[in-house]
Amino acid sequence: MEFDHYVTRVNTRLDQYLTTQGQLTEAMRYSVLAGGKRFRPILSYCVADMFGSSLNLVDSSSCAVELIHAYSLIHDDLPAMDDDDIRHNQPSCHKRFDEAQAILAGDGLQALAFEVLVNDPLLDNQVKIDLLSSLTHAAFEMAEGQAIDLSIVDQTVSIDLLERMHRKKTGELLSCAVDLGAIVAQCSEQDRTTLKVFSQAIGLAYQIQDDVLDVEAPVGILGKQQHSDSEKNKPTYPAIIGLQESKDTYQALYLQANDCLSDLSMDAQVLQRLIKKLQTREF
Repeated sequence: MEFDHYVTRVNTRLDQYLTTQGQLTEAMRYSVLAGGKRFRPILSYCVADMFGSSLNLVDSSSCAVELIHAYSLIHDDLPAMDDDDIRHNQPSCHKRFDEAQAILAGDGLQALAFEVLVNDPLLDNQVKIDLLSSLTHAAFEMAEGQAIDLSIVDQTVSIDLLERMHRKKTGELLSCAVDLGAIVAQCSEQDRTTLKVFSQAIGLAYQIQDDVLDVEAPVGILGKQQHSDSEKNKPTYPAIIGLQESKDTYQALYLQANDCLSDLSMDAQVLQRLIKKLQTREF
């Protein structure tokens, strides 16, 4: 596949960062290296590559955003959160180890993400500051989105609140992945703004599509239990506006993302191809 070299690259580096030192790092490795489509690192690599930046300069950003994502999944799966027993078609971290180790594994991954960025010898200090600013903002927004998600279980909510929650819980980290690539490549503010519009559109589309897949896709595709949202009585796009309108909504967002790429100063065909893969959920 077109993006396989990015996946191989980030997997190699994640393995290097997660050397086994004891039970904690074993739990961290279990959750990070078990699988996943590496969509967020792919975004970082694609953007930096598109603007002509060396991939060596974006390795730490791609790993950092994936480490934050992995920590969020471990904590999301905990009984006090979404209470999911399966992740990436294997037992969730707290099922394989225990709840305490899962919490600590998530904590460790979050800390490691920032350590990876800070200790990258290839990056200038100002670039590191900008990267850390983007990642810390996204990590907080993601946590706030999860807090909203937990607060609206068993409630009837507006589509506006659901959109706000999705943009924070899922969209912010996707936007951050794009932004990290743009920061490393030191692209113009205008291009960075355009990429923000692009990433916000695909971030929301990706989560609405997830809501639809939770209804329609088998466990082997999801990597977790089907109908987990409806069984927990969590508000979703299909539950509020219906299945077909949900599909129309996320397809319109992908179209919006594709259209805005024409404003970039660089040829964005690679991102347009990525959108097509998202629409068929190859990521």
